[in-house]
Amino acid sequence: MTLRNKTLSLEQLADAAVEARKEGRTVGLCHGTFDLLHIGHIRHLKQASSQVDVLFVTVTSDRYVNKGPDRPVFEDHLRAEHISALEFIDAVSVNEAETAVNVLHAVRPDIYFKGEEYSNDADDVTGNIEHERRAVEEGGGRIVFTGGITYSSSNLLNSSFKLFPAEVEKYLETIRKIYNPDAILDVLESLSDLRVLVVGDAIIDEYHYVEVLGQSGKNNMLAAQFRKQERFAGGSVAVANHIAEFADQVTLLSCLGEARSDEDFIKSKLARNITAQFFYQAETRTLCKRRFVSGKEKLFEVYIGGDQPIDNALDSQIRDWLIANVRDFDVVVVPDYGNGFISPAMIEALCTKANILSVNTQINSGNRGYHFITRYPNADFVALNEPELRMALHDRTTGLESLANKARDQLSAKWLAVTRGEKGVLFVDAEGNTVEVPALSTKVVDRIGAGDAFLSVASICFAKQVVPPLAMLIAAAAAALDVQIVCNRSPVQKSALAKYLTSLLK
Repeated sequence: MTLRNKTLSLEQLADAAVEARKEGRTVGLCHGTFDLLHIGHIRHLKQASSQVDVLFVTVTSDRYVNKGPDRPVFEDHLRAEHISALEFIDAVSVNEAETAVNVLHAVRPDIYFKGEEYSNDADDVTGNIEHERRAVEEGGGRIVFTGGITYSSSNLLNSSFKLFPAEVEKYLETIRKIYNPDAILDVLESLSDLRVLVVGDAIIDEYHYVEVLGQSGKNNMLAAQFRKQERFAGGSVAVANHIAEFADQVTLLSCLGEARSDEDFIKSKLARNITAQFFYQAETRTLCKRRFVSGKEKLFEVYIGGDQPIDNALDSQIRDWLIANVRDFDVVVVPDYGNGFISPAMIEALCTKANILSVNTQINSGNRGYHFITRYPNADFVALNEPELRMALHDRTTGLESLANKARDQLSAKWLAVTRGEKGVLFVDAEGNTVEVPALSTKVVDRIGAGDAFLSVASICFAKQVVPPLAMLIAAAAAALDVQIVCNRSPVQKSALAKYLTSLLK
């Protein structure tokens, strides 16, 4: 079999495998990211080539490389070109999927080769190896692990390429001396037995994608051509979904509008391990935030609903539920978006009954000027962005660390974190300890939801008594992953966070 062009589509690769088998040749397959082709890869591929007549390689496409927001360093077509230059490789294809399962079903190799570091299923943070093993065996093949010296692309890239600004590289150098990947994975695994209650507004986020045409011919306004729309389950629903990636038992308490609840849509977006505890307010609709987006820029947004405070009877009903049930949860996470759902009576129940209470009071265009964290005395963990902190204390000039300590004292909180966007996170605790974590992403797709991801992961880390420097690292990494996700299209996945943190610490 002779292939003139070694870079093929997956369909062409499958056809080439059929042709090779007709000729009586054994077919091998290797799959990976191959972000930096190094001697470890070459030895792995050579060993594989020596055991089969034909060796194919597939590389993971850019959008499915989940080693963090700044990876891959090299685009998929370049990675494929690197491998195709090796004379003992017969063909290469870019795989548009997260795992090799689809490739294994299409190519049906006699042998699927993985490096020796993948031989222990317990070390596989994604669980993908077992899925791939089944796919190989279903096609009549087997999996073989190659031996030899193990190298890490992440380690080589971290040590030889400056992927981050200097302050981030300095921070990571310090962190690598204190924590290793196994310690991080142990923390993530320990979160599974937490019982978590999330209390907050359910929000429907809509993105209406448009192409800007320019100024209207007759009026001084912008005109645009509508292209498509996308709906997301946001607010407390997104927070619950983030947490459900790590904790097995999550309950979501929220209030939906009876006139238009969007309950079926919201429930369809909830993770399987989330129990919904919904209440309903008459003559209202569940808040929808409709944003008009051109490219990566948001032009403006429209609030639909969400402008009525909760009625007294329903307020009492929810307060009574909280009083009766809050103690059953290890931690209560309250993303309070200030749309009238969470009343003073509910806050009192939360502040007096919760075992651990974690709160963010988000300032937005619908509540600016009257929605502050000072509503929550005695919250255990408070997460705010810098404008939210400064508005709550009516202070725009005091140094941030002094202001954060002042707020923590005033609220009697154990822990307070201030998120600062591209400047990272500042953390203070009751003992006067300070932790600063720089922003761990230099690429941003969409900032909406990053604060929710940070709140979610930091809250459950503190519920497990994770030390603050490690909790802040993990939560900051979750936020870094979230800014790569459009709105709330998906939660921060546990496997992706584990892989990103592992790659940072190598």
